[in-house]
Amino acid sequence: MGWLFVSKGLSVVHMRRYWVEKEAFVDSDQGKTVLISGDSFRHICIVCRQDINDEFEVLTNDAIAYKVKLISKEKKRAFAKVVSERVLPEIQKPHIELCVSIPKFSKFELILEKSVELSVTKIRPFFSENSFVRNAKKISDERLKRWQKIVMSATQQTGRGRLMVIEPPCTLGELLESFNQNDSAAGLFPYEGECNQTVKSELQSIKKGSFDSVWAFIGSEGGFSLSELDQFKNNGLSPVTLGEQVLRVETACVTLASIIKYELIDQ
Repeated sequence: MGWLFVSKGLSVVHMRRYWVEKEAFVDSDQGKTVLISGDSFRHICIVCRQDINDEFEVLTNDAIAYKVKLISKEKKRAFAKVVSERVLPEIQKPHIELCVSIPKFSKFELILEKSVELSVTKIRPFFSENSFVRNAKKISDERLKRWQKIVMSATQQTGRGRLMVIEPPCTLGELLESFNQNDSAAGLFPYEGECNQTVKSELQSIKKGSFDSVWAFIGSEGGFSLSELDQFKNNGLSPVTLGEQVLRVETACVTLASIIKYELIDQ
């Protein structure tokens, strides 16, 4: 659920936003309508108590917000008529892609939520020597569905036009191989050990290039091992420092995404 605030003189009108699948749109005698059913019906009509003639916005993954009016409501489904639509702004490039060594799930869920708010376009979870889980078998389909719901909920709140993508978890080696195959991506490798270069100086160098994305590699509790440090160096990524204090993984993710957004996107 989200809120859209529109000024009208001295008053403020608020409108809730909800995420629906594109397949929910149907053509009817009333024009373009949205079928609200399943989890969407429970959330919109039961939890949030939207009723006949109520107006709200629905979002899909096409960067358009549709203003709708509820025209019928049954026991397990409802229909809303599309009244108007507005184009949502696309996230500017370079896109932020957070590569996160999987921490405890509660922390990872916080990272997902805050990443959506900070315009991160893609999360790339990976397994490292100190990650909370070290193989894909530990991550159930139900867990993946929960992560997707967190992204959808945060998207409703922020009013983004597109969902943040969660890539399938992989090993650090596989991740670095994918990075090296992408000529349009720049990389940032924060490291809590000895570093001669700061994030600020590295971003100044990246700013001079023409990159579509910036991959930020964040370690979990315990950081990266010396052998993993060598892997990064062998793949052309020199360590940079985020300061003297050692940050928790969720703090590092929020901090780095904020810095990249400020330095490279919000110009």
